[in-house]
Amino acid sequence: MAARRRGRGGGGRGRGGGTTITVEVIGTDRLRSQLNDLRTDIRLAAFEALREAARAIVEDTKGKVAKDTGNLQESVNARFHNNQLLAEIGWWDLDDLYAYWQELGTRRRPPNPALVPALEAERAKIGDRINSKVGAVLPR
Repeated sequence: MAARRRGRGGGGRGRGGGTTITVEVIGTDRLRSQLNDLRTDIRLAAFEALREAARAIVEDTKGKVAKDTGNLQESVNARFHNNQLLAEIGWWDLDDLYAYWQELGTRRRPPNPALVPALEAERAKIGDRINSKVGAVLPR
């Protein structure tokens, strides 16, 4: 289950002054703590599944984002946090602030989302990605 939250006021600026839309996957805290108890190869397989999912979301977003100048398409990216099952996907440059309004709309402009539909598409696939990667390192 995922919950979407808009940034607080003023365009959703996150660390580094970029644009953030936060999607929280419920249950990952428990999964992270359980991963710490697993063998290293199983943890690495789970992290690889996360990297694949994040890359798929980035590529899907690039295909859906408004392409006036191509800036948003070129600058969407994924960041990963070491030793955590955590990826951030979005835009972090101040020049990309308008991604927030593209994604969520304004009073005068309807939303033209690209990131959220990419997240929703990947949500249906992430379980299979994890099963495939972790299953490959488990003994048969």
